Amino acid sequence: MGFFSRIRSMFQSSQQKAGYTGQNFDFSNWQGHDFFGESNHALTTSEAVYSVILRLSNTVSSLPINLYHNYDVANMDVANLLKVAPNNSLHAFDFFSQLETSRDTKGNGYALIVRDQYLQPIELIPISADYVTPMINLDDQSLWYRITGRNKDATVFNSEVIHVKSLETIEGVKGISPIKVLKSALEFDEAVQAFNLSEMNKTDSFVVQYDRTIDPEKRKAVLDDFRHFAQDNGGALFQEKGFSINQLSRDFQSSDMVNTEKITRSRIANVYNVPLSFLNESFSEGVSSNEELMTQFTQMTLLPIVKQYESEFNRKLLTDYQRQQGYYFKFNLNGLLRGNITARTAFYQMMIRNGIVTPNDVRALEDMPPDSDPMADTLFISGDLYPINMDPTQRKGVKSNDTTKVSDD
Repeated sequence: MGFFSRIRSMFQSSQQKAGYTGQNFDFSNWQGHDFFGESNHALTTSEAVYSVILRLSNTVSSLPINLYHNYDVANMDVANLLKVAPNNSLHAFDFFSQLETSRDTKGNGYALIVRDQYLQPIELIPISADYVTPMINLDDQSLWYRITGRNKDATVFNSEVIHVKSLETIEGVKGISPIKVLKSALEFDEAVQAFNLSEMNKTDSFVVQYDRTIDPEKRKAVLDDFRHFAQDNGGALFQEKGFSINQLSRDFQSSDMVNTEKITRSRIANVYNVPLSFLNESFSEGVSSNEELMTQFTQMTLLPIVKQYESEFNRKLLTDYQRQQGYYFKFNLNGLLRGNITARTAFYQMMIRNGIVTPNDVRALEDMPPDSDPMADTLFISGDLYPINMDPTQRKGVKSNDTTKVSDD
C-alpha cells in the first residue's frame, strides 16, 4: 500500500460508508459531522457576512486559471486538476469555492495533494480546517500538518497540503479567522436587532388617570370600554370629565437600527477588505465610476488572494525542474478590468496602434476565436497602421533623398 493510500485508509469507517467512498476517494470520516459552528452561525444569521463571502467565493471560483510555459498556455494533467476536476467528486468551481469559503470563515483553507507512484499530483481533496493542525518541527523549523481522522491521525509534510489563509502573523502558521475578528460587532448587531424586534412586537401601553375616587363598578366599566377599544384596533372611546388616557412613550426608533446596521456593514467591509458599496451601501467615497470600483476591488482585494493561490500551486503542484523550465500557474484578472465598451475599445485601439498586441491577442481577451488571416498575428504601428517589420521607406508619403516615393500605380 502506497503512502497516500495509507493516509486515505486511516480515515475509513467500517460502517455506513455508502455514498462517501469510491474509486480513488474516501470521505467517510466526514460523514455526519458539522464542520462549522461559530463560522456557520455567522453565515446563517448575518446576511452581510454571507453576501461578502459569497461574492469573494464566487469571484475566485469564476476566475480563469491556466498553466503557462513562458507565457504560452500549456496543457498538462496537473492543469486539469484546477481547470476541470480536482477529484472524482468535485469540479473546479466547487473546489475553489470550498477553499475560499473556508479561508473567509475559519481563516484557513486546506486541500490534501494525492500523488501517484511517480509523485505526480492526481487528486486534490479539500479538508475541513477543523481537522487540520499546522505544526513546527523544532529540530529544523520545518512545517508539518497533523490531519485528524476517524481512527487515527496522520502527519504530512507541508508540500503535500495546499494551505491558503487570511492574515497570518510571524508568531503562527495559521490564518486569523475573520469571523472571530467580527465576533463582538456581530454580537452587538444581533443584540440590537433582538431588542428592536422585541420592542416592535410589544403592544401599546396606556396610562388611565382619574382625578377622583371611583367605585369598583365604575372602574370596571372604564376598563371594559378601553379593552374593547384596544381589541377592535381602534374605535370610539368615550372619555368622561375627570378622566385622561395617555399612551406610554417607547424608546424604539427605526433610525437607531439603521445606524447600527451601517456601522456593522462598515466593519465587515473593513475586515474583508472590500468596497463598502458591495454591501449595498452608498457609492464608495473617492470612486466615480464602476471601472474605478472594480479596479480598486481587483488590486486591493483579489490580487493578494489569487497571488497566494498561485504561490501554493506553483510550489506544491510543480516540480523544481518544471519551474526552471518556465512553467507557472496564473489567474486571469483581465476580465474584471475590461470596463465598458467605450473604455475597452479605446484601450484596444491604443494597444494595436502602438504595436503592443496583435488583433488576435485582442480577440483572445474578448473570448473570440482567432482569425485565420496571417496578418491577424502581425504587430502594427500607426502611420497609418503598417506591419511593424515593413521598411519605413515603403510607407506612403515617406521621403527618401528629398524625394517622395510614389507608386507606379
